[in-house]
Amino acid sequence: MVDFNELKDKAQGLVAQHADTIKDGITKTGDFVGDKVGHDKVDPIEQKLHGLVDQAAGTDQQPPPPVV
Repeated sequence: MVDFNELKDKAQGLVAQHADTIKDGITKTGDFVGDKVGHDKVDPIEQKLHGLVDQAAGTDQQPPPPVV
């Protein structure tokens, strides 16, 4: 039987190990597409993708929510 937790852990480890390379690819693609359609449209998407990589790697560095 397939152990999905083990698969998730392996995928998370691979993303964590190669997070910088993945982010570099996102940045390069964002620069290319931004030159075509405008960086104002692409940059927010690029930042969200960087955040998703951090989240998938388990290194999400978002600040804690503000205390009200």
